Amino acid sequence: MTPEAPSPTADSRLRPWQVVLAPAALMLALGLWGITRDGSIWRDEVVTYQVAHRSLPELWRLLGEIDAVHGLYYLLLHGTFALWDGGLTALRLPSVLAMAAAAAGVAEIARRLAGPRAGLLAGLAFVPLPAVQQYAQEGRSYALVCAAVVAATLLLVRAWQRPGRAAWAGYGTAVLVAALLHEFAVLAVAAHGVTLCWGRAPRAVRRGWAVATAGALLGLVPLALVSRQQADQVSWITAPGWSDVWAPSLTAAVGALCACLPPTAGEAGTALRLRTVALPLLVLPPAVLILVSYLDPLYVDRYVVYSYAGLSLLLGPALDRALDRALLRAGVRPVLAALALPGLLLALLPVERGLRSPEARPNDVAAAARAVQQLGRPGDAVLFIPSARREAALYSPRAFAGLRDLALAESGTDSGTINGVEADPGRITAALRAPQTRQVVVVTDPKPRPGPSARDRAKLAALAARFRLCRTESVHGIKVSRYAVPGACDQPG
Repeated sequence: MTPEAPSPTADSRLRPWQVVLAPAALMLALGLWGITRDGSIWRDEVVTYQVAHRSLPELWRLLGEIDAVHGLYYLLLHGTFALWDGGLTALRLPSVLAMAAAAAGVAEIARRLAGPRAGLLAGLAFVPLPAVQQYAQEGRSYALVCAAVVAATLLLVRAWQRPGRAAWAGYGTAVLVAALLHEFAVLAVAAHGVTLCWGRAPRAVRRGWAVATAGALLGLVPLALVSRQQADQVSWITAPGWSDVWAPSLTAAVGALCACLPPTAGEAGTALRLRTVALPLLVLPPAVLILVSYLDPLYVDRYVVYSYAGLSLLLGPALDRALDRALLRAGVRPVLAALALPGLLLALLPVERGLRSPEARPNDVAAAARAVQQLGRPGDAVLFIPSARREAALYSPRAFAGLRDLALAESGTDSGTINGVEADPGRITAALRAPQTRQVVVVTDPKPRPGPSARDRAKLAALAARFRLCRTESVHGIKVSRYAVPGACDQPG
């Protein structure tokens, strides 16, 4: 099929800096909007917050035991807090900036391969995607991984267009950074390999990619060996169900439909087609991870959030074509084009506002800490069931001032762990039976977990045998209760 006639007037008004700046600025504005999420923070972010506040020796010791896969990200956040300890804003700002860079990178890739207007539309299409907005305000590594993968993809395009050692060195560095931020970024490298095969890359390009990729993967080996020994930290992941599969399947179908459209005028003059870059990036990482997860469960959608960059790269030219076809009268085109973006943002406003509420995450540790402060009294004991619920005390130690942690034997910093090490079940039971222990604040999950540990069984048995429930506060995803011996519910601690 013949490419459509170009729109020289529309494209000629767009400068390269405008193409990349507009999506980046919009992403930055939306990312800063409601960045504190009403002061809420969920468990994974608490891990980042408290680990990044440890000293470098303490952080290094922790990574030797657990969470080495997030080591580079923790070091970056450690540096951020050292420069500015700005609480939740400082925790999430690197993710906002990373997604803004990713939006600019998506726009630049599409501009190079499909023209300025397609580039602008691709970058703008990336910004309001719900997954992009969610992880732009997440104090975890996934936005930075997305930015690094987009940077690697852009550098691959540049190296294809202008091969050279410097170009491939840049690509290899971006791949290594992405993989050090999260190992599953290597699936993007596999997608790049498919791009080279599908696009029939010249031999020099294939050779440069192979050398750069080999160097990056070699640099990843130490982390891979350490993280393999820490594989138990992802034992909570289960095999994918339909709820996991439908979203990547739908986005893959939309991307495939866009890829089937005839090339635009901007694409027609390029040796490397945008679809050969975008479709593998969209489809391959989630598909491979889902398939592998039926043998060894590893799939979580946030691990491959960077695949949405592939969807946006395909949407850009499709929206460009739709603009040409739907707006035939030149006098109407500028008005409708100017209203299109505000209209889209207005339509997505309920979704975007929902993502900035505490309920947008699985739980709210800050709310749990406030409930403890309300229910607890100086001298009360405190129990965490399971021990991971201690994240509330790690995030907000002031809320737990004056409370006695009966089960804790060694703190997280002293033991090189995240939540600390608890005493054996016998010692926990003895502490709960001690005469001075008359009131206990319990932080736990809303529903009992299957297969509690021996320590948790000891806590529950001692509570049931000696204490009565006085009051419960249920916050988002966490339950805080106050127990006391019979007749002591209203007595001071």
